[in-house]
Amino acid sequence: MTGPSRARVLGVAALSLLALAPTPGDIGGCGQPAEELDQRVFLATLAATDCKRCRACELSTSTCLDACAPKSPTPTALPEGCAPLAHDGEVCLRRLLQATCGEYEAYVSDGEGGATVPLLDRPRPGECLFCPVP
Repeated sequence: MTGPSRARVLGVAALSLLALAPTPGDIGGCGQPAEELDQRVFLATLAATDCKRCRACELSTSTCLDACAPKSPTPTALPEGCAPLAHDGEVCLRRLLQATCGEYEAYVSDGEGGATVPLLDRPRPGECLFCPVP
């Protein structure tokens, strides 16, 4: 016996290189650079999404009323220490748009407690929990 063939060695080397490549979905895996979330744009889009879904699901909680006709200006920044990536915001908004009306009703229910950021003070899907809990 003389050892492994050249083709076998090249095949193993090629597979080893593939194992080092980024996994699809990882930052950089699809050519998407890590980019900080534009918090002002995200929060405005979140409010618009809430209003759109509340209307589509015929929900009339105070959260829905405020999202569609805010009593105060939409926040422009997330809480201190929260620095999500743009991809995090995209995933969150996509999940909210895909939620059933029953799920969305839970997200905009009139719960107890105060909030530092009104748009984030209620239950949200796991995809939207990218800020540390105070």
